[in-house]
Amino acid sequence: MNTKTLLLSAYMICTALTGVMVQAATEVIDQVVAIVDDDIIMASELRERVAAVTNNLQARGIETPPDNELIQDSLDRLILESIQLQKGSRAGVRISDEQLNQAISRIAAQNNMTLEQFQQALEQRDQSYNAMREQVRREMIIQRVQAGNVNQRIQITDQEVGNFMGTKEGQSLTQPQYHVLHALLALKPEPSESSIAAARKQVDQAMQRIRGGESFKQTVSSSNLPYPLTGGDLGWRKLDDLPSIFSTIVPQLAPGETADPILSDSGFHLVYLEAVRGGEQVVTQTKASHILVKPSEILTDKQAKDLVAELRTRALAEEDFAELAREYSDDIGSAQEGGELGWTNPGQMVPAFEAAMANTPPGNISEPVQTQFGWHIIAVEDRREQDMSDQASRAKAMDYVHQRKYEEELDAWLQQIRDEAFVDVK
Repeated sequence: MNTKTLLLSAYMICTALTGVMVQAATEVIDQVVAIVDDDIIMASELRERVAAVTNNLQARGIETPPDNELIQDSLDRLILESIQLQKGSRAGVRISDEQLNQAISRIAAQNNMTLEQFQQALEQRDQSYNAMREQVRREMIIQRVQAGNVNQRIQITDQEVGNFMGTKEGQSLTQPQYHVLHALLALKPEPSESSIAAARKQVDQAMQRIRGGESFKQTVSSSNLPYPLTGGDLGWRKLDDLPSIFSTIVPQLAPGETADPILSDSGFHLVYLEAVRGGEQVVTQTKASHILVKPSEILTDKQAKDLVAELRTRALAEEDFAELAREYSDDIGSAQEGGELGWTNPGQMVPAFEAAMANTPPGNISEPVQTQFGWHIIAVEDRREQDMSDQASRAKAMDYVHQRKYEEELDAWLQQIRDEAFVDVK
């Protein structure tokens, strides 16, 4: 069973935008088609699912399977959904309206629409926006139930990650990517020395303009060049995907730099490196401690702010910051360690906290800063530049290995819960 097809959110989006649910021309008396533990599946649900899948396949130009296979497959999916939703209900899994709104906004954005445009698109196709919201809510619950149950079945060792990184697939995954722009001044086959000299003069003039501050794109598209330059944006490429004549040159360029002209049998090439991602990653790390005071029923927001301001004054007066953190901080994770956060990377903290930490010089304590957790003061101890390239590569490899195992374990878990459930197909 293809586990990716079990998550129907993408399918529901497609059906909502292509107008798939077609009502039956004749009214059929509803009846129970399956009992699944404490839930039931009605014939109307099955009919709607079969109609939706049929129209979705047709809209994508995919041949529809025989009716009996389509009905059985749709029923199996409904049964699995019911089992998972019941597990979510028993575990207290809830999707708030705010979370649901954010998810639907992302769906609209993926279809290049605002939320209002997305609603209008549904209405124009006689689709219910509220029904679509509830289907997305169901899918989000199912995804959380799956993640909660499947992730605890997955164990990944450092050896596994290292072994994967040593494979050709792993090396390709962790390669940096280069965004390259290219221009070619073409030469005829077997060009004369004078032709080569004239072409070289032009590319040298182009390089002078680029190094003089003119943009690469503006230079190579200029209409006043004696001979036109062809080429364009090569997009994001891994080293193995670049033309062989560029593969030794591009890694030596810094973003925004143009290589010296390259002569090949085709002519003179100009190569410009727009950006790099996934390569050497040097980040600025900050070593800091903090004290958090949370507003509560007995402590107003102003009182919480006043308290951290007082603690800052006491710390600046040379009271021990770590002792103040142990006594006053509401951050359970760091209070017993004297508020110590260790070395933090950019993006690790919430934005307001990180901005205050970044603006505080080493050896100083920040002014009170508010986040969604409460009021903080931050003692910045030190900063350093740290190469995180190896850690980033291992993290990427870890994610890949985890996803591969997740797919395998999800199949096994779905089969297990199906076998364990009480299912009576009528």
